[in-house]
Amino acid sequence: MKRGIINIVLGVLLVALGVFNFIAGDGLGGSIPFLIGASLIYLGFRGGRTALIVFGHACIVVGCMLFTWGIYLLPHSQPVWQHIIFRPLFWGMISIFGGICAIYHGFCRCVRSGECGATK
Repeated sequence: MKRGIINIVLGVLLVALGVFNFIAGDGLGGSIPFLIGASLIYLGFRGGRTALIVFGHACIVVGCMLFTWGIYLLPHSQPVWQHIIFRPLFWGMISIFGGICAIYHGFCRCVRSGECGATK
């Protein structure tokens, strides 16, 4: 039985990055990648068109909040890779584009017809 392998792999990577952010002492900044990764793992095992579309909309809402928070923190950031990767501006943009991708994929013919690996 083929499941959404890409969702599961991306979910595991995001959960690992969220745990790393918790350990690195970034406060609650690791909670967003952790929650999105856990949601992707769930979608990889369960699948479903409606869940994918709701997930995409939730990612866009969270991404907009993170993007706004990142703009607010921009004057306090330094141009080093830790401040780029671990700040909310980066994760806001990733979340917005990932949400758009999830919504488009929810309306894709492969998901509607059941041929996609994420829905089997």
